[in-house]
Formats: sequence, C-alpha cells, structure tokens
Amino acid sequence: MGTHRRPRQRATGGGRARTAATITLAGAATATGLGGGTGHADPQPTAAQVRAKVDKLYQEAEVATEKYNGAKEKADAAEQRLEDLRDEAARKEDRLNSAREALGSVAAAQYRSGGLDPALQLALSSDPDRYLDGAAFAERAGSRQQAEVGRVRKGLREIEQLRGAARVEVSSLKSRRAELKRHRETVTGKLESARRLLSRLTAEERADVGDRASRSAPGPRESLSASAQAPNSRAAAAVAYAYQKLGSPYVWGATGPNAFDCSGLTQAAYRAAGVSLPRTTYAQIDAGRRVPRSELAPGDLVFFYSGISHVGIYVGNGQMIHAPNPSAPVRVAPVDEMPFAGATRVV
Repeated sequence: MGTHRRPRQRATGGGRARTAATITLAGAATATGLGGGTGHADPQPTAAQVRAKVDKLYQEAEVATEKYNGAKEKADAAEQRLEDLRDEAARKEDRLNSAREALGSVAAAQYRSGGLDPALQLALSSDPDRYLDGAAFAERAGSRQQAEVGRVRKGLREIEQLRGAARVEVSSLKSRRAELKRHRETVTGKLESARRLLSRLTAEERADVGDRASRSAPGPRESLSASAQAPNSRAAAAVAYAYQKLGSPYVWGATGPNAFDCSGLTQAAYRAAGVSLPRTTYAQIDAGRRVPRSELAPGDLVFFYSGISHVGIYVGNGQMIHAPNPSAPVRVAPVDEMPFAGATRVV
C-alpha cells in the first residue's frame, strides 16, 4: 500500500503544483491582458489634431509674447528713468561740489583772518543730515555767505530726493525683470511643445501647417493699389513697408528690421511712416479711432481673439499682412482666418 500511496501522493502533489502553476500562469496571462489593455499607448493623433493643438499653443504663446512685450516696454522705461535720475544726480553733485568749493575758499580766508563762520562749518560738513538739522545757524552768516549756504542746502536735499527716487526705480526694475523672465519661460515652453508636436508629422504635413492660409506673393501692382487706397500718406507708407517685409521670419519679441512678431511688425510699419505706436496689441488697439469692419481701409490695424492677442495691417480686399507664428513668415492672409476682435485707424 505504501508503494501505491506514494505515487498517488506525488501525483497529488504534482497535480497541486500543476494546478498552482496553471493558476499562476492564468493570473499572469490575465494580468498581462489587463496590463496591456491599460498600458497601450493612446492612439496617434491625426495630422489635423496636431495642427489644431499646435495652433492653440501658438495662440497661447502669442498671448504670453504680448505680455512679455508689455513688461519689456515698462522695464525699458524704468531703466531709462533710472539712468536719467542718475545723470541728474551727477549733475547736481557737480554743482554742489562747486558751491562747496566756493564756500571752502571763503572758509579758508576766514580761517586765516582768525575764525570760521558757523554757517560755513555746517555747509562744509560731510554729514548732510547734520547740516540740514542745524541749518538754522546759517542765519548767523552774512547775506552773501547765507545765499551760498542756501544753495548747498538745496543741492543736498535735491540729491537725496533723486537718490530716493532712484531706489524706487531700482525696485521697480527688479520686479519688471522677474516678470519678463516668467513670460519668457511661458513663451519658450509653449513653442517647445509646439515643436515637439510638429516633429510627429511628415515634412509635407509640417509644411501644410505653415502654408494653409498663405497666398501667392503679391506683385508691385497690388502693393501700389493698396497704398493708393489708403486714407492718407502715412497709412500708405505703413502699407508699403508691410509689403516690403513679406517673407521676413516671425521671431517673438522682434520689432524688425529683419524679423518681427505681430505687434512688432505693425509698430515698425508705422514707425517707418513717422508714427509712434505702443508696443503691444492691447495698447495698439487704443492708439487710434475704432472703425467697423465694414469700413476697413488700407493701413487700418485689425485685431483678433477676445484677448486682443494678434494684430495685422489691413491692405484691402479682405486681406491683411501679418506675422503669424514661428511656422510661417510675414505674409498676406484673409482677415477672416481668425476671430475678428476690432480695428483701429491710427491716422
């Protein structure tokens, strides 16, 4: 019996092992099947889906670009104000030093004659606060000396005021530069995401992203016609400039002469016509008189999207010249290719 039972025990054990193995394999197969079901990569997006997502990223990048442009304009203004304050302080310090030297000559003469006037002592003090606190002593000086002391006193106060204003500008400039950095990171991040998406497309599909709304390059006749239809000579000059820049690359933050972003192009076009425009789309829309779409004339600025994040220059026949995005150069395109937000006649 023992000899018969042992094989049955082994068989039973083997059966259990096989059963356990079967369960394990089945579980593994089930797990693999479930894992495969949840681990499969998402379906590859179609070219149309990629284009739509890239367009959205470009629009978001342009919003950030205009914020960057606005922050840069303010930072540049703060930097200029700081430079002006420093220059003015330097000029006043030169005048103050001259006044102090004149008082020094008087002081030297008085010292040689046996005494130094208290007012001169205060004026020649290296401590402006001490001087200002004790300026009442200037009343002891003669009229001529008192006038000189008064000029020194005024110069010291003005310099301190300028230094205080400069400290405010330094703080403002620091804040603006931090804001610039944030917007720059947003722009570059959006553009990098767009670049990665575009890399999934074939060369032909990528070209299609940039060429979908392009038109054949206009000839000189079209340029002359648009300029002739402009309401005045400055608008005509802006239109002519825009035609000259067809084919120039889009570079965010650029204002020419060889590359542009959207508001950089319109600003440069009117700068060439002798008209100063603000830097950003949302400031440019208020730089002139609003006109309805039905009354557009060559030279009018046309704006798009609810956030006023894109601008072009109208050239007639429902067309504009604009700097679209990094996938396409400055070109002629229909006004109705984007959501219209308004128009402004600058001059």
